[in-house]
Amino acid sequence: MPTDPELLTAAEQHAYRLLVRLAGAGPDELARLAGTSAPEAAAVLESLRAKGLVTPGPTFQALPPDVALGDTLLRRQQSLESARQVVAALSEDYRSTTRRRSAEHLVEIVVGTQALRRRLREMQDTAREEILWFCRANPIAMQGPENDEEGSALARGVRYRAIYERELLEKPGELDSIVESINAGEESRTLPTLPVRLAIADRALAICPLVPDESRGVGEPTAALIRSSELLDALVALFESYWERATPVLADAPRAELLESEVLLLSLFVSGMPDKSIATHLGVSKRTVQRRLDRLMALAGVDTRTGLAFQAARRGWLSAPADLAPGAERGQPRP
Repeated sequence: MPTDPELLTAAEQHAYRLLVRLAGAGPDELARLAGTSAPEAAAVLESLRAKGLVTPGPTFQALPPDVALGDTLLRRQQSLESARQVVAALSEDYRSTTRRRSAEHLVEIVVGTQALRRRLREMQDTAREEILWFCRANPIAMQGPENDEEGSALARGVRYRAIYERELLEKPGELDSIVESINAGEESRTLPTLPVRLAIADRALAICPLVPDESRGVGEPTAALIRSSELLDALVALFESYWERATPVLADAPRAELLESEVLLLSLFVSGMPDKSIATHLGVSKRTVQRRLDRLMALAGVDTRTGLAFQAARRGWLSAPADLAPGAERGQPRP
């Protein structure tokens, strides 16, 4: 087997091809066909023999190249992979050190809908552990059904936690999309309002639009891409504080107590959605919503809606869903 890390020179390749066609040759014959001197041909043949590509002379015959060069190629591949890992480690050291010295390496400005959408997709594609979302009404870069990356991320074990503004839930079709996300494994909660739009991946990278809603329409959306820093830590803490007080979008209750249709109704009611909006989303009349809420109050043993909300929390009716069907189509967070 060859020990030379190099593969074949142009002269060696030409000589090897001639030997394959000739089924063997000596230095003189090879020199005549290759148009070189006999000493040069002899040197090339000896090099090929050392690399395991020809038999010993005086008549040299070609041997299979895949056997002779297989180990060399494998070593070269391993060397390249080792070099790639070294470069990656050095690059990370460089970025970590540079970020401490220069703010421009901590915060990158992304301008334009297409650029922002691309960064959001890349963020999800490279996430390994968790994605956090603040989903405000009127998304600026990506509608929920356009976000195909969530499904593959959930499939490889990435945890998704999303908080939706109540106004978003009241838009036609949005609630159905969010419920499908929950079926796929997303943990979803809601609050009346959210302070900013926000997406965080693995607590190491965040995207936060910079232009307020009232200024939209003036130009392209602008967002900050924020890497590991105290600023990012503050954004993670902001998300967690809102997550603690948010209400699950879809409550899960013991089926022996609640009907399937009442599970979603209760979740919408606790989130603060008015009866008329609940009726619209459930496809029933406002009177039917009121009648079902009356049943839930009777089941909880209370005579006020405030008491119903308290008892729902006390009985664990507002815990995260545990038995939703896996693998369903899903909608996605709206950055």
